[in-house]
Amino acid sequence: MTQSPIKVNGARLWQSLMDLAEVGATPLGGNCRLALTDEDKTGRDLVIGWFRDEGMSIRIDQIGNIFARREGRQADLAPVMCGSHIDTQPTGGRFDGNYGVLAGLEVIRTLNEQKITTEHPIDVAIWTNEEGSRFVPVMMGSGVFSNTLTLEEALSAQDKAGISVRDELKRIHYAGTEAVGGYDVKAYFEAHIEQGPVLDTENLPVGVVTGALGLYWYDVVVTGQECHAGPSPMSYRRDALKTSSQLINRILTIADSRQPDGRVTVGELDMHPNSRNVVPGRVKFSVDLRHSDKAELDKMHDEFAALLSEEKKEGIDIELKVVQKMPPTHFNESCINRVRDAVNSLALPHIEMISGAGHDAVYLSRTIPTAMIFVPCIGGISHNEIEDARPDELEAGAHVLLNAMLAEAGSVL
Repeated sequence: MTQSPIKVNGARLWQSLMDLAEVGATPLGGNCRLALTDEDKTGRDLVIGWFRDEGMSIRIDQIGNIFARREGRQADLAPVMCGSHIDTQPTGGRFDGNYGVLAGLEVIRTLNEQKITTEHPIDVAIWTNEEGSRFVPVMMGSGVFSNTLTLEEALSAQDKAGISVRDELKRIHYAGTEAVGGYDVKAYFEAHIEQGPVLDTENLPVGVVTGALGLYWYDVVVTGQECHAGPSPMSYRRDALKTSSQLINRILTIADSRQPDGRVTVGELDMHPNSRNVVPGRVKFSVDLRHSDKAELDKMHDEFAALLSEEKKEGIDIELKVVQKMPPTHFNESCINRVRDAVNSLALPHIEMISGAGHDAVYLSRTIPTAMIFVPCIGGISHNEIEDARPDELEAGAHVLLNAMLAEAGSVL
Protein backbone atom coordinates (compact mmCIF):
# COMPACT_ATOMS: atom_id res chain seq x y z
CA MET A 1 0.00 0.00 0.00
CA THR A 2 1.38 3.40 -1.01
CA GLN A 3 1.63 6.01 1.71
CA SER A 4 1.23 9.39 0.04
CA PRO A 5 2.05 12.14 0.34
CA ILE A 6 5.09 11.67 2.54
CA LYS A 7 7.52 14.53 3.12
CA VAL A 8 11.28 14.72 3.42
CA ASN A 9 13.31 16.70 5.92
CA GLY A 10 14.18 19.86 3.99
CA ALA A 11 16.65 21.18 6.54
CA ARG A 12 18.60 17.93 6.42
CA LEU A 13 18.65 18.01 2.60
CA TRP A 14 19.93 21.59 2.63
CA GLN A 15 22.67 20.73 5.12
CA SER A 16 23.85 17.84 2.95
CA LEU A 17 24.05 20.17 -0.05
CA MET A 18 26.07 22.69 1.95
CA ASP A 19 28.39 20.00 3.33
CA LEU A 20 29.13 18.66 -0.16
CA ALA A 21 29.61 22.24 -1.41
CA GLU A 22 32.61 22.59 0.92
CA VAL A 23 34.47 20.12 -1.33
CA GLY A 24 36.04 22.16 -4.12
CA ALA A 25 34.51 25.40 -2.85
CA THR A 26 35.38 28.52 -4.90
CA PRO A 27 35.86 32.12 -3.71
CA LEU A 28 32.50 33.28 -5.07
CA GLY A 29 30.53 30.54 -3.31
CA GLY A 30 30.46 27.97 -6.10
CA ASN A 31 32.21 24.68 -6.76
CA CYS A 32 35.05 23.32 -8.86
CA ARG A 33 34.96 19.51 -8.75
CA LEU A 34 36.04 18.45 -12.21
CA ALA A 35 35.47 14.80 -13.05
CA LEU A 36 38.00 12.36 -11.60
CA THR A 37 40.11 15.00 -9.87
CA ASP A 38 41.11 14.77 -6.21
CA GLU A 39 38.12 16.98 -5.38
CA ASP A 40 35.77 14.61 -7.22
CA LYS A 41 37.24 11.69 -5.26
CA THR A 42 36.70 13.52 -1.97
CA GLY A 43 33.10 14.31 -2.94
CA ARG A 44 32.47 10.69 -3.95
CA ASP A 45 33.96 9.40 -0.70
CA LEU A 46 31.79 11.77 1.34
CA VAL A 47 28.51 10.84 -0.34
CA ILE A 48 29.29 7.11 -0.28
CA GLY A 49 29.86 7.45 3.46
CA TRP A 50 26.38 8.95 3.82
CA PHE A 51 24.91 6.09 1.78
CA ARG A 52 26.62 3.53 3.98
CA ASP A 53 25.36 5.29 7.10
CA GLU A 54 21.86 4.47 5.80
CA GLY A 55 22.67 0.79 5.39
CA MET A 56 22.96 0.89 1.62
CA SER A 57 25.21 -1.42 -0.38
CA ILE A 58 27.63 0.16 -2.86
CA ARG A 59 28.53 -0.98 -6.38
CA ILE A 60 30.98 0.74 -8.75
CA ASP A 61 31.14 -0.13 -12.43
CA GLN A 62 33.99 0.05 -14.93
CA ILE A 63 33.33 3.68 -15.90
CA GLY A 64 33.17 4.73 -12.24
CA ASN A 65 29.39 5.07 -11.93
CA ILE A 66 28.32 4.57 -8.30
CA PHE A 67 25.12 2.74 -7.31
CA ALA A 68 23.88 2.74 -3.74
CA ARG A 69 21.05 0.26 -3.06
CA ARG A 70 18.37 0.07 -0.41
CA GLU A 71 16.98 -3.44 -0.64
CA GLY A 72 13.30 -4.05 -1.21
CA ARG A 73 11.12 -6.81 0.12
CA GLN A 74 11.74 -8.74 -3.09
CA ALA A 75 15.44 -8.49 -3.85
CA ASP A 76 15.07 -10.08 -7.28
CA LEU A 77 12.83 -7.31 -8.61
CA ALA A 78 14.25 -4.57 -10.84
CA PRO A 79 15.19 -1.47 -8.83
CA VAL A 80 13.58 1.93 -9.06
CA MET A 81 16.45 4.35 -9.58
CA CYS A 82 17.13 8.05 -9.11
CA GLY A 83 20.30 10.08 -9.20
CA SER A 84 22.41 12.60 -11.08
CA HIS A 85 26.06 13.71 -10.88
CA ILE A 86 28.41 15.51 -8.50
CA ASP A 87 31.11 16.66 -10.94
CA THR A 88 30.90 20.36 -11.78
CA GLN A 89 31.97 23.02 -14.23
CA PRO A 90 35.25 24.85 -13.42
CA THR A 91 33.17 27.73 -12.05
CA GLY A 92 30.07 25.70 -11.21
CA GLY A 93 27.37 25.98 -8.59
CA ARG A 94 26.31 24.07 -5.49
CA PHE A 95 23.12 22.54 -6.90
CA ASP A 96 23.60 21.43 -10.52
CA GLY A 97 23.67 17.63 -10.37
CA ASN A 98 24.35 17.57 -6.64
CA TYR A 99 20.68 18.20 -5.88
CA GLY A 100 19.54 15.08 -7.75
CA VAL A 101 21.98 12.85 -5.87
CA LEU A 102 21.32 14.31 -2.43
CA ALA A 103 17.55 14.44 -2.96
CA GLY A 104 17.87 10.70 -3.61
CA LEU A 105 19.83 10.32 -0.38
CA GLU A 106 17.09 12.25 1.44
CA VAL A 107 14.48 9.87 -0.02
CA ILE A 108 16.39 6.97 1.54
CA ARG A 109 16.81 8.73 4.87
CA THR A 110 13.08 9.46 5.01
CA LEU A 111 12.12 5.87 4.17
CA ASN A 112 14.48 4.59 6.86
CA GLU A 113 13.26 7.14 9.38
CA GLN A 114 9.62 6.23 8.76
CA LYS A 115 10.42 2.50 8.58
CA ILE A 116 8.83 2.10 5.16
CA THR A 117 9.69 -1.04 3.22
CA THR A 118 9.36 -1.07 -0.56
CA GLU A 119 8.59 -4.02 -2.79
CA HIS A 120 11.32 -3.08 -5.27
CA PRO A 121 14.87 -2.13 -4.33
CA ILE A 122 15.75 1.55 -4.66
CA ASP A 123 19.04 2.63 -6.24
CA VAL A 124 20.64 6.07 -6.07
CA ALA A 125 23.17 6.64 -8.85
CA ILE A 126 26.11 9.00 -9.22
CA TRP A 127 26.99 9.19 -12.92
CA THR A 128 30.58 9.82 -14.02
CA ASN A 129 31.58 12.95 -15.95
CA GLU A 130 28.15 14.36 -16.74
CA GLU A 131 29.46 17.87 -17.31
CA GLY A 132 32.11 17.01 -19.88
CA SER A 133 34.16 20.00 -18.77
CA ARG A 134 37.31 17.94 -18.28
CA PHE A 135 36.65 14.91 -20.49
CA VAL A 136 34.57 14.79 -23.69
CA PRO A 137 31.99 13.41 -24.42
CA VAL A 138 29.51 14.79 -21.91
CA MET A 139 27.16 12.55 -19.91
CA MET A 140 29.80 9.87 -20.15
CA GLY A 141 28.76 7.44 -17.40
CA SER A 142 25.08 7.38 -18.34
CA GLY A 143 26.08 7.24 -22.01
CA VAL A 144 27.98 3.99 -21.52
CA PHE A 145 25.26 2.61 -19.21
CA SER A 146 22.64 3.23 -21.91
CA ASN A 147 24.81 1.82 -24.73
CA THR A 148 25.00 5.25 -26.36
CA LEU A 149 28.79 5.29 -25.93
CA THR A 150 31.18 2.37 -25.84
CA LEU A 151 33.17 1.67 -22.70
CA GLU A 152 36.44 1.89 -24.62
CA GLU A 153 35.50 5.25 -26.15
CA ALA A 154 34.86 6.61 -22.66
CA LEU A 155 37.94 5.11 -20.99
CA SER A 156 40.20 6.35 -23.78
CA ALA A 157 38.99 9.97 -23.60
CA GLN A 158 41.74 12.39 -22.57
CA ASP A 159 41.77 15.79 -20.96
CA LYS A 160 43.80 18.73 -22.29
CA ALA A 161 46.89 17.42 -20.49
CA GLY A 162 46.61 14.06 -22.27
CA ILE A 163 45.48 12.18 -19.14
CA SER A 164 42.91 9.47 -19.83
CA VAL A 165 39.70 8.59 -18.04
CA ARG A 166 41.09 5.06 -17.58
CA ASP A 167 44.19 6.28 -15.77
CA GLU A 168 42.33 8.77 -13.58
CA LEU A 169 39.74 6.21 -12.50
CA LYS A 170 42.60 3.98 -11.34
CA ARG A 171 44.41 6.83 -9.64
CA ILE A 172 41.43 7.89 -7.51
CA HIS A 173 40.43 4.23 -6.88
CA TYR A 174 37.09 4.39 -8.69
CA ALA A 175 37.87 1.95 -11.50
CA GLY A 176 35.15 -0.52 -10.58
CA THR A 177 34.99 -4.12 -11.74
CA GLU A 178 31.25 -4.40 -12.32
CA ALA A 179 30.08 -4.46 -15.96
CA VAL A 180 28.42 -1.22 -17.07
CA GLY A 181 24.67 -1.66 -17.37
CA GLY A 182 23.34 -5.05 -18.30
CA TYR A 183 20.58 -5.24 -15.70
CA ASP A 184 16.95 -4.19 -15.67
CA VAL A 185 15.82 -0.93 -14.05
CA LYS A 186 12.07 -0.50 -13.53
CA ALA A 187 12.14 3.30 -13.77
CA TYR A 188 14.51 6.23 -13.41
CA PHE A 189 13.64 9.63 -11.88
CA GLU A 190 15.97 12.62 -11.83
CA ALA A 191 15.44 15.79 -9.82
CA HIS A 192 17.36 18.82 -11.04
CA ILE A 193 17.44 22.59 -10.88
CA GLU A 194 15.88 23.99 -14.07
CA GLN A 195 19.03 25.90 -15.14
CA GLY A 196 16.75 28.40 -16.88
CA PRO A 197 14.46 31.25 -15.81
CA VAL A 198 10.93 29.91 -16.37
CA LEU A 199 10.02 28.49 -12.94
CA ASP A 200 11.66 31.34 -11.07
CA THR A 201 10.02 33.99 -13.24
CA GLU A 202 6.60 32.34 -12.91
CA ASN A 203 7.08 31.83 -9.15
CA LEU A 204 6.42 28.10 -9.39
CA PRO A 205 8.14 25.57 -7.11
CA VAL A 206 8.07 22.55 -9.43
CA GLY A 207 8.18 21.65 -13.11
CA VAL A 208 6.96 18.31 -14.47
CA VAL A 209 9.46 17.56 -17.24
CA THR A 210 8.02 15.72 -20.22
CA GLY A 211 11.13 15.56 -22.39
CA ALA A 212 14.22 17.38 -23.62
CA LEU A 213 15.20 19.38 -26.67
CA GLY A 214 17.08 17.64 -29.43
CA LEU A 215 20.32 19.23 -30.57
CA TYR A 216 22.98 19.53 -33.21
CA TRP A 217 26.47 20.68 -32.23
CA TYR A 218 28.80 21.88 -34.98
CA ASP A 219 32.27 23.28 -35.48
CA VAL A 220 32.63 25.70 -38.39
CA VAL A 221 36.08 26.60 -39.72
CA VAL A 222 36.38 29.55 -42.08
CA THR A 223 39.77 29.79 -43.79
CA GLY A 224 41.08 32.77 -45.75
CA GLN A 225 44.55 34.19 -45.58
CA GLU A 226 46.20 36.36 -42.94
CA CYS A 227 47.94 39.51 -44.11
CA HIS A 228 49.24 42.82 -42.77
CA ALA A 229 46.40 45.11 -41.71
CA GLY A 230 48.04 48.30 -42.99
CA PRO A 231 49.26 47.59 -46.51
CA SER A 232 46.29 45.38 -47.52
CA PRO A 233 43.33 47.26 -49.12
CA MET A 234 39.92 45.86 -48.21
CA SER A 235 39.16 44.59 -51.71
CA TYR A 236 42.33 42.45 -51.78
CA ARG A 237 41.75 40.70 -48.47
CA ARG A 238 40.63 37.13 -47.86
CA ASP A 239 39.29 38.02 -44.40
CA ALA A 240 38.06 34.95 -42.52
CA LEU A 241 36.53 37.07 -39.76
CA LYS A 242 34.46 39.20 -42.15
CA THR A 243 32.90 36.08 -43.66
CA SER A 244 32.43 34.53 -40.21
CA SER A 245 30.74 37.66 -38.87
CA GLN A 246 28.30 37.71 -41.78
CA LEU A 247 27.59 34.03 -41.25
CA ILE A 248 27.09 34.33 -37.50
CA ASN A 249 24.66 37.23 -37.89
CA ARG A 250 22.50 35.12 -40.18
CA ILE A 251 22.86 31.90 -38.14
CA LEU A 252 21.63 33.63 -34.99
CA THR A 253 18.26 34.32 -36.66
CA ILE A 254 17.47 30.67 -37.43
CA ALA A 255 15.43 30.15 -34.25
CA ASP A 256 13.56 33.46 -34.34
CA SER A 257 10.51 32.04 -36.11
CA ARG A 258 10.57 28.80 -34.13
CA GLN A 259 9.62 29.94 -30.65
CA PRO A 260 9.26 28.96 -27.88
CA ASP A 261 11.34 25.79 -28.35
CA GLY A 262 13.86 26.85 -31.00
CA ARG A 263 17.37 27.71 -29.81
CA VAL A 264 20.56 28.79 -31.60
CA THR A 265 23.84 29.69 -29.93
CA VAL A 266 27.34 30.55 -31.08
CA GLY A 267 29.31 29.93 -27.91
CA GLU A 268 32.96 29.58 -28.94
CA LEU A 269 35.04 31.78 -31.24
CA ASP A 270 38.73 31.25 -32.00
CA MET A 271 40.77 33.40 -34.40
CA HIS A 272 44.18 32.83 -35.92
CA PRO A 273 46.66 34.41 -35.57
CA ASN A 274 44.69 36.66 -33.17
CA SER A 275 46.99 39.64 -33.59
CA ARG A 276 45.97 43.30 -33.52
CA ASN A 277 47.47 44.24 -36.88
CA VAL A 278 46.91 41.01 -38.84
CA VAL A 279 43.81 40.21 -40.89
CA PRO A 280 42.50 36.87 -39.52
CA GLY A 281 43.28 33.96 -41.78
CA ARG A 282 41.25 31.37 -39.92
CA VAL A 283 38.23 31.54 -37.66
CA LYS A 284 36.69 28.58 -35.87
CA PHE A 285 33.35 28.88 -34.12
CA SER A 286 30.78 26.57 -32.58
CA VAL A 287 27.06 26.42 -33.36
CA ASP A 288 24.40 24.85 -31.12
CA LEU A 289 20.92 24.25 -32.58
CA ARG A 290 18.05 22.87 -30.45
CA HIS A 291 14.33 22.13 -30.78
CA SER A 292 11.75 19.85 -29.19
CA ASP A 293 10.40 18.65 -32.56
CA LYS A 294 12.61 16.47 -34.77
CA ALA A 295 11.14 17.78 -38.02
CA GLU A 296 11.77 21.39 -36.98
CA LEU A 297 15.28 20.54 -35.77
CA ASP A 298 16.07 18.96 -39.14
CA LYS A 299 14.74 22.07 -40.93
CA MET A 300 17.00 24.22 -38.77
CA HIS A 301 19.93 21.99 -39.75
CA ASP A 302 19.08 22.30 -43.45
CA GLU A 303 18.71 26.08 -43.21
CA PHE A 304 22.04 26.33 -41.42
CA ALA A 305 23.83 24.21 -44.03
CA ALA A 306 22.28 26.33 -46.79
CA LEU A 307 23.61 29.52 -45.18
CA LEU A 308 27.13 28.15 -45.29
CA SER A 309 26.79 27.40 -48.99
CA GLU A 310 25.43 30.86 -49.72
CA GLU A 311 28.32 32.59 -47.95
CA LYS A 312 31.05 30.72 -49.82
CA LYS A 313 33.15 33.01 -51.98
CA GLU A 314 36.38 32.91 -53.93
CA GLY A 315 39.42 32.63 -51.73
CA ILE A 316 37.45 31.58 -48.64
CA ASP A 317 36.94 27.98 -47.55
CA ILE A 318 34.16 26.97 -45.14
CA GLU A 319 34.35 23.59 -43.41
CA LEU A 320 31.48 22.14 -41.36
CA LYS A 321 31.83 19.33 -38.83
CA VAL A 322 28.91 17.80 -36.92
CA VAL A 323 30.28 17.27 -33.39
CA GLN A 324 27.19 15.78 -31.78
CA LYS A 325 23.60 15.00 -32.73
CA MET A 326 20.86 14.11 -30.28
CA PRO A 327 17.19 13.66 -31.21
CA PRO A 328 14.46 15.24 -29.07
CA THR A 329 13.65 13.14 -26.01
CA HIS A 330 10.15 12.23 -24.90
CA PHE A 331 10.02 10.78 -21.41
CA ASN A 332 7.92 7.78 -20.44
CA GLU A 333 4.24 8.65 -19.95
CA SER A 334 3.79 6.30 -17.01
CA CYS A 335 6.76 7.85 -15.19
CA ILE A 336 5.53 11.34 -16.02
CA ASN A 337 2.19 10.37 -14.51
CA ARG A 338 3.95 9.28 -11.31
CA VAL A 339 5.43 12.78 -11.08
CA ARG A 340 2.08 14.41 -11.94
CA ASP A 341 0.30 12.38 -9.27
CA ALA A 342 2.91 13.27 -6.66
CA VAL A 343 2.72 16.98 -7.50
CA ASN A 344 -1.06 16.93 -7.34
CA SER A 345 -1.18 14.99 -4.08
CA LEU A 346 1.13 17.59 -2.56
CA ALA A 347 -0.99 20.43 -4.01
CA LEU A 348 2.07 22.12 -5.49
CA PRO A 349 1.65 24.82 -8.17
CA HIS A 350 3.50 23.62 -11.27
CA ILE A 351 3.77 23.59 -15.04
CA GLU A 352 4.76 20.93 -17.55
CA MET A 353 7.91 21.78 -19.45
CA ILE A 354 10.66 20.64 -21.79
CA SER A 355 14.27 20.53 -20.62
CA GLY A 356 16.49 22.80 -22.66
CA ALA A 357 19.66 21.15 -21.35
CA GLY A 358 20.97 17.63 -21.65
CA HIS A 359 20.92 15.47 -18.52
CA ASP A 360 21.81 11.88 -17.67
CA ALA A 361 18.05 11.20 -17.85
CA VAL A 362 18.15 11.93 -21.59
CA TYR A 363 20.53 9.04 -22.30
CA LEU A 364 18.93 6.73 -19.76
CA SER A 365 15.49 7.27 -21.29
CA ARG A 366 16.67 5.34 -24.34
CA THR A 367 16.67 2.08 -22.39
CA ILE A 368 14.80 2.82 -19.10
CA PRO A 369 11.36 4.39 -18.45
CA THR A 370 12.33 7.86 -17.27
CA ALA A 371 10.98 11.21 -16.05
CA MET A 372 12.42 14.37 -14.49
CA ILE A 373 11.45 16.91 -11.85
CA PHE A 374 12.61 20.52 -12.04
CA VAL A 375 12.88 23.07 -9.25
CA PRO A 376 13.79 26.75 -9.77
CA CYS A 377 17.23 28.26 -9.60
CA ILE A 378 17.27 31.92 -8.67
CA GLY A 379 17.36 34.15 -11.73
CA GLY A 380 17.68 31.08 -13.94
CA ILE A 381 21.45 31.21 -13.41
CA SER A 382 23.45 27.98 -13.60
CA HIS A 383 26.99 26.90 -14.57
CA ASN A 384 28.04 29.88 -12.51
CA GLU A 385 29.48 30.28 -9.02
CA ILE A 386 26.51 32.43 -8.01
CA GLU A 387 24.02 29.67 -8.91
CA ASP A 388 21.49 29.55 -6.08
CA ALA A 389 18.22 27.91 -5.04
CA ARG A 390 15.66 28.33 -2.27
CA PRO A 391 15.56 25.67 0.47
CA ASP A 392 11.75 25.39 0.41
CA GLU A 393 11.69 24.76 -3.34
CA LEU A 394 14.46 22.18 -3.13
CA GLU A 395 12.42 20.52 -0.40
CA ALA A 396 9.26 20.57 -2.53
CA GLY A 397 11.06 18.84 -5.41
CA ALA A 398 12.37 16.18 -3.05
CA HIS A 399 8.83 15.62 -1.74
CA VAL A 400 7.78 14.94 -5.34
CA LEU A 401 10.74 12.63 -5.97
CA LEU A 402 9.99 10.61 -2.83
CA ASN A 403 6.33 10.10 -3.61
CA ALA A 404 6.85 9.34 -7.30
CA MET A 405 9.49 6.73 -6.46
CA LEU A 406 7.46 5.24 -3.64
CA ALA A 407 4.45 4.82 -5.94
CA GLU A 408 6.67 3.13 -8.52
CA ALA A 409 8.50 0.92 -6.03
CA GLY A 410 5.40 -0.03 -4.01
CA SER A 411 5.38 0.10 -0.23
CA VAL A 412 4.64 -2.69 2.23
CA LEU A 413 2.76 -2.21 5.50
